[in-house]
Parts: sequence; structure tokens; C-alpha cells
Amino acid sequence: MGLIEKFLHTLNVPGWGVHPDDRKRPAADAPLRQLPLPARLYVPLLQHVGQPARPTVLVGQKVLQGQLIGAAQGRISAPIHAPTSGTIVAIGEITAPHPSGLPFNAITIEADGDERAIEASVAADPFALSPEAITELVAAAGVVGLGGATFPSSVKLALGKRTRITTLIVNGGECEPYLSCDDRVMRDFAADVIDGVRLMLHATGASEALLGIEDNKPEAIAAMRKAAVHFPEIKLRPVPSRYPMGSDRQLIQTLTGKEVPSDCRAADVGVIVNNVSTANAVHRAVRLGEPLIRRIVTINGGAVWQPGNILAPIGTLASDLLAFAGLKSEPARLLMGGPMMGAVLPHAKVPIVKGCAGILALNEEEIATPAAGPCIRCGKCTSVCPIGLLPLEMAANVRIDNLDGAAALGLSDCIACGCCAYICPSHIPLVQYFTHAKGELWSQQRDKLRLDATKRLATERAERLERETREKALAAAKRKADRAAQKAAQAASATLAATETAA
Repeated sequence: MGLIEKFLHTLNVPGWGVHPDDRKRPAADAPLRQLPLPARLYVPLLQHVGQPARPTVLVGQKVLQGQLIGAAQGRISAPIHAPTSGTIVAIGEITAPHPSGLPFNAITIEADGDERAIEASVAADPFALSPEAITELVAAAGVVGLGGATFPSSVKLALGKRTRITTLIVNGGECEPYLSCDDRVMRDFAADVIDGVRLMLHATGASEALLGIEDNKPEAIAAMRKAAVHFPEIKLRPVPSRYPMGSDRQLIQTLTGKEVPSDCRAADVGVIVNNVSTANAVHRAVRLGEPLIRRIVTINGGAVWQPGNILAPIGTLASDLLAFAGLKSEPARLLMGGPMMGAVLPHAKVPIVKGCAGILALNEEEIATPAAGPCIRCGKCTSVCPIGLLPLEMAANVRIDNLDGAAALGLSDCIACGCCAYICPSHIPLVQYFTHAKGELWSQQRDKLRLDATKRLATERAERLERETREKALAAAKRKADRAAQKAAQAASATLAATETAA
């Protein structure tokens, strides 16, 4: 960190982004704990970007830990595996881990407590495998991005076949306040993370890996530096602790100096980004043949007795994790994820998914927000936007329902990080404006697509009817001509017969 950066950090005056109180300790320093196996697990079929998995089991069927219970559908999808051995007792709707509280499909497993796992065959030397074979193993294990995006990791790794990838960035930023699961992964499984990074380098063909870790995690930096000491292709790069440093594009720009255009992907500039927990999952998938069936979840917040990080099977209810950590009082708000970009939960009877980094039980003091006031046009929201947008102008357009105007200002590029709302002295809920506007635009686009499809169908029907009418007219004309020709032939035949008779 340079002198200017240190000065701005001290004054809490960022060039972009903000410096919220991270509130990661004491949870980050508490030893990792393992959750006792719950009686039932509720495994959602949609835990990733893309199409939901298709159930491959039936109610009443016995399953083993790691057994496939949901097959991927399409290229952008991921399979789902049983987190424990037991019996399938239901396949149906449960409450989604989303503020809407809408239902989505899940497979319910009643655990038998034996933890009997399927037998896995693994290669003695994974680096002797082809990059395609590594990618296939990662796909079969259902590994997705564990930093929150949940994009199927195999699709990213396969980019090395179509695009020249020069750099793999490993995201250890974890800039969201309260969360520390990636910190614990790096502290407790540093060697596994480095092995996963090497496997991803092999799969993508990248020549180097840049490991970006925020400088507020000295223990993780030390552990990862020690684990990577014999691998010069893996370079550890501490970065300033600034939110949202963990965002892909910000980390790429900080570590490489490359800026990803708004209409491009990171791979278009020769870079792909993967999370440190994803690297750990890749290691377990390739080295141990273990699918992604568990993860480390941060349990934190003012309502929690024993904040910390817990290793739990996918499908565990948030209520089970909170009961294990203990509650001081009834939470005023439950969040899945961090306070800046996390989702408010309708209640605690929702399961954790692959992308769940934490469950926060916040008390009244933590969620207290002053009433919103009028905009004073201070420009702070613009100065902290990591994408370089104009939140003030976009919000003004959204307020008057000029969604096209907001879109023209780059609404689609907004990553909903919340920096603008955090820094706003008038406490204007800017992110809510932008989320609402994105939803409205998406709805309009969907309606336009539906209208265009209706118009296309109507046009095709009109063309079909016209074609059929034309074909019917041609057929009628042909039949008329055929009848006339037949009558003429009959008349000619009768005339010939009469002539022959007279002769």
C-alpha cells in the first residue's frame, strides 16, 4: 500500500469503494467447528447459475454420501449430491433462501447417522491428466463459485480451450463485513487451496496465479505464503482492505492493471477469477473424489452467543446453525451473506446452499438506519462507485420512471455493492432504486419478448393462411382445368366415334 493509499485509508476517504467497520472478529479468530449432523437435510436443486438440476432419485430410495441425486441440465448447470447417507423422504417445494420467501424445489434426506459414502476412484497423479479430464472431474463434482456468484467452475476452466488465459486470479479478498469463512479456509487448509490453484492452472493453461488477499488478514497471508513457497508460478499479492475489493473486476484491475470493458468478460482480457474456497473444493474433487457437499459458513451478528465459522453439510437449515452457535436474543434481521450484498431471510427455516458464505443474526442496534432525507448533491456516491457510474443521476431517472435514461447511464453495469447507499449522508436507499429499476427493465424486456413472439406467431399464421388460400386456389384452378380437359377429351372421342360410325 502506497503512502497516498495509506493516507486515504486512515481518513476513510477512498478513491473508489468504502471502508466499513469489518466486524469480522472474534468470529474470524474462533477455531473452526463442525456441526453435528442434523436429522434432516433439505438440498435445493438450484444452487448455481443456470438451469436447476433434475432429480435422479425417488422418494423412499436409500442414498449414500456423495451419491448423485440431481443431474445437471444443459451446459450452464451443476449436479447435486447427497451430503450424507440416508433416505429420500420428499422431493418438493420448500422456502427459498430469498427475501421473497417463494418456494423452490429441494430433495429432503432423512439422515441415518452412518455417513456411509460412495467409493471414489481418483488418479494417482492428477497432473498427468489432460486439462479436459480435470475440467470433467470438477464438473462431475458439482463445484461452483463459492464466493457468491455460484457460476459452474467447470465452465470457467474450459475457457482455456477457447480463449488464451494467461492469468488466474485467486480471490481471497472477502471484503464483506462480518464474513470470515474464506479467511478460515486459508488459515486451516492453506496447502489444499494451493493444490487446487495448481490444478486450475493446469486445467486452464494459465502461466501464473495471483493470489489477492486483503491486508486485514495477516494470519491467512502468512499461512498461504508458507504453503506457496515452493511454487513460483503462484504469487501472493496483499491488497488494501477496501470494499468491494472482492469484486472480480476490481480485483483484476488492482492486481493486473487491466480494466474489463462493460460488455466483455474477464476471459476476454486473458484472466479468470476463482475464489479460495472454490480452489479448496477443486482440490477435494480431484484429489479425493469428493463432490461439493459441505462448506464453511460464518455465523455472526450481535444476536449470536458464539460467533465463528462452522463446517456444515449443504442443506442444513439456518435454524440448526444458529441453535449450534447459540442466540442471545431473537434476531431483528436474518441475512444470508454479508450486510452489503446479502439477502434478507424471511425466517430461519431455510437451507444453506453452495454459495452461502454466512448467516448473520443482527440485533436492533445493528440494523438501525436513520430516515432518508433529501439529496444534497454532495457527489460522494459518485466518488466511491467502483464501476465509475453516476448513482445520483441514475436514481433521479428511476424516481421519475425514466428507466431508459437510467439504463443509458449504465444501470446494467451496477453490481449492487451498496457503496453509494453506505456513503450517502442523506441515507437514500440508492441500491433499492437500482434493484427495482433492473427488475422493471427485465419485466419490460420479458413483456417485449412475449409481444414480439405473439407478433411473430400472428405474422406466421397470416402468412400460413395466405399460403393455404393461394394453394387452395391453385388446386381449384388445376381441378377446373383437369375437368375441362377431360370434357374436351370426351367430346373429341365422341366426335371420332360418330365419324367412324358414319364412315
